[in-house]
Amino acid sequence: MPNFCAALNCSRNSTHSVLAFFRFPRDPERCKKWVENCSRSDLKEKTPDHLNKYHRLCARHFEPNLITKTSPFRTVLKDNAIPTIFDNPSLKRSNNEKENKDAPEAKKSISDSQSEATKDNTEATTKEISESKNGDGVDSSPQVIDEETLNKEYLKSLFDVVVMMGTQNIPLHGHSDKEPRSKSFTPTNFQALLEYRINAGDEFLRKKFEGSPGNLEHCSSTQLQQMLEVMENCVREELLVEVKEGRFFSLVVDSLVEVGGESLLPLFIRFVDKTNCLREEFVGFLLFEGDVEAITERLIAEVTEKCGLDMQYCRGQAYLCSGVSAMKVKAVVARIAELHPLAVLTPCSSCSLNICLANTMTFTGVHLVMSTLKKLDAFFSKSPLLQNQLESAISIYYQGNEEKANVLKEACDSKWTEQHDTFEVAVDLLEALLLCMDSVHDNEDHKWSDEVAHNAFVISEALADFEFVMTLVVLKNTLSFSRAFGKNLQGQTNEVFFASSSLTAVLHSLNEVYENIEVYHEFWFEEAINLAAALEIPVKVPRLYFRKRPTSGEEIQPETYYKEQVTLPVVSHVIKELSDLFSENHLKALKSLSLVPAIMGLLKFNTAEETSADIYKDDLLNPDTFPAELHCWKIKWKHGTKDVVLPSTIYETLQLSDVKFFPNVCALLKVLYNLPVFALTNDKCSTAKQRLTTYLEDTPVHHRNKSMALFFINCAIKHDLDSMVEKYLKMYPDSEPSENRD
Repeated sequence: MPNFCAALNCSRNSTHSVLAFFRFPRDPERCKKWVENCSRSDLKEKTPDHLNKYHRLCARHFEPNLITKTSPFRTVLKDNAIPTIFDNPSLKRSNNEKENKDAPEAKKSISDSQSEATKDNTEATTKEISESKNGDGVDSSPQVIDEETLNKEYLKSLFDVVVMMGTQNIPLHGHSDKEPRSKSFTPTNFQALLEYRINAGDEFLRKKFEGSPGNLEHCSSTQLQQMLEVMENCVREELLVEVKEGRFFSLVVDSLVEVGGESLLPLFIRFVDKTNCLREEFVGFLLFEGDVEAITERLIAEVTEKCGLDMQYCRGQAYLCSGVSAMKVKAVVARIAELHPLAVLTPCSSCSLNICLANTMTFTGVHLVMSTLKKLDAFFSKSPLLQNQLESAISIYYQGNEEKANVLKEACDSKWTEQHDTFEVAVDLLEALLLCMDSVHDNEDHKWSDEVAHNAFVISEALADFEFVMTLVVLKNTLSFSRAFGKNLQGQTNEVFFASSSLTAVLHSLNEVYENIEVYHEFWFEEAINLAAALEIPVKVPRLYFRKRPTSGEEIQPETYYKEQVTLPVVSHVIKELSDLFSENHLKALKSLSLVPAIMGLLKFNTAEETSADIYKDDLLNPDTFPAELHCWKIKWKHGTKDVVLPSTIYETLQLSDVKFFPNVCALLKVLYNLPVFALTNDKCSTAKQRLTTYLEDTPVHHRNKSMALFFINCAIKHDLDSMVEKYLKMYPDSEPSENRD
């Protein structure tokens, strides 16, 4: 790695010179003198350790008698060496005054030394010049670079560092923002990498900072923010090229997260790419602040202005939020559906329907159940030994039923807290879970850490609460009516198609429960009491209920309380949520799946797609020819494919070579494929959500950055540094990089 001289106006480096380069001393007083003499005021605030590690002075700045050559390959300084030879008038005057006070003998000695130094320097200079010539005597020394080129290359280096930090998930700051930055702290990661790059030989960065005034940073916060904005634009532009070509897309809003001290909603775009694969890409964060109208406007602006998409081509919406935020997001989605009726609300394929329904409930008991399930998932993911402890507890409780024990153990090896039958499994596991938590918390053999034992205690307290038990039983029984329906929605394409026809039966069953709530609640309450008795949990009304309401003199019975506060609200919420999720337009879209050849075959080619597809007539290339084209499409698969396996998914159908001869059918299938209810084609198309999860898990809250998250999640995107520089100069034409440092 080449070394560069830190002295003002000295451009020597070890690549083009045979001179020795010396590290700044660690001794504070001596190091301070070095900094003063070399006239670099921007180094005054650096610590001696930092200067020793990153900065050098070449031998030209030292008196020859201070330099010792210990071997042909090693040159060292004397312990008290101070650099005094600089092209600095004020420093020369200071040295001359000092020389006038010295004795004549000292003057003579110094004069002799300077003569020798002059001779050595002349020889060294001659050698440098000769080395800079090639064999033909042509000068190969570095050419003079104009200011415009220097600025561009300087910006390119800055962008290169930030891109690398983003894709590798290196926080811009190296310490907590809560703590004041002072001399005792290391520089930020960004500043440290810039200095490392300068010392590694980045000549453009080096030239830009030579002779700069006293500044602590190489890049101001304003300039860095401008760069991040430019990089975001470049990433989105590259990311959404195929979305704009295909026109149609859907929006997916993920759970609320905290980034940079703000509550934000991650926003994903679903679309069909040019290979007809369904993809989901992360495009940024949406500020979750203000009322529903403000958030709606902000979301539309994000999609239209930042992403450059047209909302009239949005065909689907889905959200994965939970609790209070879910109700607000749902209101935003409903508002967008009013403005754009074809942007239908659907469940998201990445979340089971029953979990989605439970997450949108704001009731205290449901929140307790869902938060405890998340804690259980995090708890058992920490160590296989904890999983073994749970399996041992299952074996104890199911000694006489080995088959059931094996089923539960197998369920625990998967993400059982996110499945369609989560609440059924939770009821069956409850006794074993409580035994496992108590055993870990007791920690009699000191097998677990204090943190693990404490987490086990917190979960145990939640499990041993009758409110938890009763709510879990109500969720299990209520959502049992939608379990098979939700499973089909995440199944094969034909299962999704037939699920749309079974919704009426699901809603009919739930309405029957609601109309006979007294009877159903009595059975569910008895089930909860029996389960609580097995766990030795007292049946009582939650303490919070009495704290929130003044004493009325009338004692409320637990059975009445849980009917009014849990059973009735849960059943009514599920009915309403299913009705909202499966609007008329959504059901029509699902019925249009009969265009898929395998579903046509199952229906004996007796289908009526014209009726169900009329909502998308404006999306067709030629709506007038659609009936005739559809007739030919049916004939093709009914009579022309003997002994041929019919394509069973939209993806398989779109991959057919002759589908291009049916442009309206092809267009309609692509529009349908955008809906969030359909599973992504393969794992490569769903990495965005996984990388977001990784970013949030691996990055402390105070180090999170919206722009850096975007770069990390979309690390596979090609980054064109030259394009970033051009965009930066175009967006900020009056910004002079070298003068924008704080």
